[in-house]
Amino acid sequence: MKATVLVRPKHGILDPQGQAVETSLRQLGFAVGEARVGRVVDLEVESNDPAGARAEVERMCEQLLANPLIESYEIELAETPGD
Repeated sequence: MKATVLVRPKHGILDPQGQAVETSLRQLGFAVGEARVGRVVDLEVESNDPAGARAEVERMCEQLLANPLIESYEIELAETPGD
C-alpha cells in the first residue's frame, strides 16, 4: 500500500522558509496571502489492511517523520497495483 504524508508547520509556528517564499512571490508581482512550506514523504507500507497501514504510518509520523509539537501531518493511502 502506498502512503503519502504531507508535513507542514502548524499555524502560529514561525515558518522562515514560507515567509521567504511569500516575500519573493510578492516581489515578483504575485498576489499571495500566506505561504507555508512543508515536505512530502512517499512510503510503501507492506500491508493490505488500510486501517492497520494508517495506524502504522501515524506511529511513523509521531516517532520520526513529524515533530508533533510544531508540525501537523496529513496521511493519504492508496492501494498499489496487485494489492
